[in-house]
This record gives sequence, C-alpha cells and structure tokens, in this order.
Amino acid sequence: MDFSLNDIQEMMRESASKFIQKEYDFETRRKLSKSEMGYSQKNWELFAELGWLALPVDEDFGGIGGSVLDTIILQEELGKGLVVEPYFATALLGANLINKFARDDQKETILENVIAGTQKLTLAHSEGHAPFDLTQMRTTAQKSSNGFVLNGKKSVVLDAQNADMLLVVARTSGQSGDKNGLSVFNLTPDTAGVTIKGYETNDGLRAADITFDNVNLDETTVMGELDQAYDAVHRVLLEGIVNLSGEAVGIMEKLVELTAEYLGVREQFSAPIGKFQALQHRTADMFMEKEQAKSMLYYAAIETAENAEGFERACAMLKVRIGNAARFVGQQAVQLHGGMGVTDELSVGHYFKRLTCINNLLGSRDYHLNVLVKEAQ
Repeated sequence: MDFSLNDIQEMMRESASKFIQKEYDFETRRKLSKSEMGYSQKNWELFAELGWLALPVDEDFGGIGGSVLDTIILQEELGKGLVVEPYFATALLGANLINKFARDDQKETILENVIAGTQKLTLAHSEGHAPFDLTQMRTTAQKSSNGFVLNGKKSVVLDAQNADMLLVVARTSGQSGDKNGLSVFNLTPDTAGVTIKGYETNDGLRAADITFDNVNLDETTVMGELDQAYDAVHRVLLEGIVNLSGEAVGIMEKLVELTAEYLGVREQFSAPIGKFQALQHRTADMFMEKEQAKSMLYYAAIETAENAEGFERACAMLKVRIGNAARFVGQQAVQLHGGMGVTDELSVGHYFKRLTCINNLLGSRDYHLNVLVKEAQ
C-alpha cells in the first residue's frame, strides 16, 4: 500500500510545519492560551488564507473535499505546535457535520463563512452522563406551535465561548437508546434561554457547559432532516477520533524529539545522560509506542476514508491504542526531564496535559475498550 503524500497533503504539511516553526514557538502559544480569547484572530484569518478551513468541505461548496486521510496530516503538524485556535471544533466537527448532513441552502450560507474565517462553529453533543453515546441523549426539543422548545444541558462543549453558531444535538422523538429521533439545531450563543459557563481546560484550551432553558426555536433552525441526525453526527464523531489521534501522534513525535535532545545535553558524571543504556532503552520504548500508534492511526484513517465495513471498530481500536501510547510516552518524557518536566515554563508538561485531555475527548480509552470487549463476547 502506498503511504506517500499526494500534492494536497504535502502542501498542507509544509504550510503547517512552516507556520509552527516561524510563528508558533512555545512562548507564543503560552501567551495566546492566557489571553482573553484564548487564541489569535490573526492566526485564524491565516488558517482561512492557507485553505485549512476549507479542507473537509466538498468542492461544490467552495472547499477542497479532503477526507480524514488529508486532515490527519494537518492535525499531526498542529499537534507539534500545541495550536490553541479552534480548528478542531469549527472545521473538523462543526463544518464537517454541516457538509455531511445539512440542506444545500444551509451549506451555502454557513460553509462559505466558515471557509472565509468569519464564522466559528461548535458541536454541542456531549452530556455528563454520556460523553460519546448519542442514543442516551437527554436534551430534548419538543414541538410547539411556533417551532421547538429546547431544554437540557451539554458539557465540555469545545470553544463555545468564541463560537458564532452552536450546533446542538437533541432528541425530538423516540426513547432513550433509540438511534432514530435525534436532530441538530443551529442557534447563536446569545439566544434567549441559553447560558454558557466557559472555562479553561487543563491543556490551556477553552470549553464550556451550556444550559438550555425553554429556548424557543423556529423550524428554520433544524439542520438537515428532522429525527435523522444520528448517522451523520456519529460519523463525524468517529472521524473526530481519527483527527484527534492525528494530533496525538504529532504530540508524541515532538515529545520523543524533545526528550532525545535533552538527554543529549544534560550531563551527569561528566557525560551526557543519553549515553546511559537504561535511558536509551526508555527512549527506544517511547519511539516504538509512538510508531505503533502512528501505524494504527493510518489503518483507522484508511478504513474510515474508504467506509470499510469495520471502520467503527478500527476507530475504537485506535482510541485504545492512542490512549495507551500517549500515557506511556507522556509519562516517560516528564520523568526523563526530571523535576523540569512538570514546570509550567517547559513545554513537555503541556504536551502531556494535551495528550491526557485528548484521551478523555469523544469517549475515553476505557470506554472504547469496553465497547470492543462487549463486541468480542
């Protein structure tokens, strides 16, 4: 199988790599993370100019028409820079869902603005009791004389504080456990009855818990087809797992590189500690864990892009593999840096924090492992 990059993939990789090297050193990232917005609007406009926001959008609507095989290449590079801009929430969740599920008139209106960098999206799907299982949705949108009345709570909604549009998944019919009966609504954060409680996450990014209290929505806010959103949203979340895993692989590559560099300059007993065989074994183990995770990433990406029969299982396997590798590589990197590894001034600890948060997004390693175990029984 040919794993060489095509022209679009190589262009994305090179543009992202140059951006990280020239414009996104660690100190710049720290300052952006602590700013009021939590990211740079100037960088976001650059993302639009570089075509990154158009990557998952079909060509018919002004996009590039890329698949997860393309987006993971970009995600790997963004992971190396610990990028704080809301690319995952807007492009890989929000725009991807609209591209797959919305009506053509909705696509034309929204995707054009997303690609231009003038509209940010976020997908509000996760609930505290069920962060990944959509069938357990408790948020409801009941039919009314004027449209719908939305009630419920969403947790850890990525970058909701800065979003221009919320894509809210709610149950419009059926019972808990049913796949049918789920719908997606689009609304602005300032809609009456919407309360957003934002916070900074452990990895320096932003998220929010959102409460919907008798929010009145008209029928035009329904995205795509009423009651038929499960397949599209579930597909976007599975692709989200692959894309997050691409970011995690990029982070692990950076941690292996940083650790090897540190062991080469830190001296003990008048010699670089990288010459000690025990430490060489540990860095070799880090490299192997990273490479196994990367192989699993490419396997799951290919299965997903080709819509293979077992692609859902491949995504679950990927989440487990990434969870295991990320914990090992992150812990080893921190330990091999000694006390410096946990300081705020050193990037290593921040990379590990991001890996830890990735493990808990879109279903944890344990959640997906349980899914695989149940399937095997």
